[in-house]
Amino acid sequence: MKRTANAPRLFHLGRRINSGERPNWHAGTALHRVEKQRRTFAQPLRLPAQAQFSPGPPQMNFASDNTAPVTPAILDALAEASRGYARGYGNDDWTQAAERRFCEIFEGEVAAFLVPTGTAANALALAQVSPPWGAILCHAGSHILTDGCGAPEFFGNGLKLVGLEGAAGKIAADGLGETLAGYGGHTPHQVIPSALSITQATEAGTIYRTNEIAALAQIARQRSLAVHMDGARFANALVRLNATPAEMTWRSGVDALSLGATKGGALAAEAVIFFDPAAAACFGERRKRGGHLLSKHRFIAAQFLAYLADDRWLDLARHANAMADKLAAALTAIGLRPVWPVDANLVFVVVPRALDLKLRTAGASYYVRSSDSLETGADNVLIRLVTSFATIEEDIERFVDLCAKHEERPIDVYPNDVPPSASRPAAK
Repeated sequence: MKRTANAPRLFHLGRRINSGERPNWHAGTALHRVEKQRRTFAQPLRLPAQAQFSPGPPQMNFASDNTAPVTPAILDALAEASRGYARGYGNDDWTQAAERRFCEIFEGEVAAFLVPTGTAANALALAQVSPPWGAILCHAGSHILTDGCGAPEFFGNGLKLVGLEGAAGKIAADGLGETLAGYGGHTPHQVIPSALSITQATEAGTIYRTNEIAALAQIARQRSLAVHMDGARFANALVRLNATPAEMTWRSGVDALSLGATKGGALAAEAVIFFDPAAAACFGERRKRGGHLLSKHRFIAAQFLAYLADDRWLDLARHANAMADKLAAALTAIGLRPVWPVDANLVFVVVPRALDLKLRTAGASYYVRSSDSLETGADNVLIRLVTSFATIEEDIERFVDLCAKHEERPIDVYPNDVPPSASRPAAK
């Protein structure tokens, strides 16, 4: 059939076809779904019964704090921000209010930039503090190195991440000094250390005390390195240390912070904060060029305003930490002691493979991890259990009860770098 001059062209299975042809699309394919959506668009949205929020039976979901729902106060704030119109790209009242709030919380003038994901926050922040020929020193198990899919290198135009070993997910001052001693005297054939990135709380669920941060920052300063903090679980570390946000950041020598709210109860809200606003020069353009400046920017700012209001972010973190403490204590009581100190809302334990299968069959959700400093043996696995603001005691009780009914126990297995007697860091 001939195609008229104005007839649209369609593509079917990779072949261009004329609009007059009738491809063999059956019911349920793309065009059918589009037409169906057109007919039903105006109808009220009805969620399936299983998607409704209700306590229900214990879910034993310890996979991640990312799997938790959004706290109701933030959902309410989003709905309120959606009433009417507002200027886009951060030129709105919500964003200006959030920027003022960050200055209040950190007790000084800061430059804050909102983004929807932690990957964007970390990658853009690191690209800002390091040239393409620079090296970012971080822990070998850090999220930016193992789970960032090369985002820091991509946004940093080829900068290099260098992983450092360290006990329980933490970089030690001695280890940092030894690593830096290996750089220099080989210019221009060697990357130049440009920044140190630490994670607070760490991927092992441990935290840096403020004096540990200050010691690392001092070494970094001696070599003109910027100090970045990945704060995806910043609030969990903060309430455990009983420190102020300023004490845990710029007063300890941190230059840039990736502040997370998503894991703490938000929908999608992260912030990059520079404690010297001059260091943020052209970061707005960097964020825009990287595709992370949201046009309806007020919906990120509204989340932060609700998250930070009335110390809600701290209360949510305290609950998550308290649930982790309860889980760790209950597991310890039945012979399953955490392998690392439970400083935040992550609990790591070694369990027999048979118990792992039993827990999963019963519906428990968590991740199996590995550690170079831990030899679990062929019959055991290391599992990571993460609590959140939404974790309830019934989740813990059911999980521990299943563990208690399993008679087999692993031998005492602890990392080579952390003794069984390792205690939680003292406040600050």
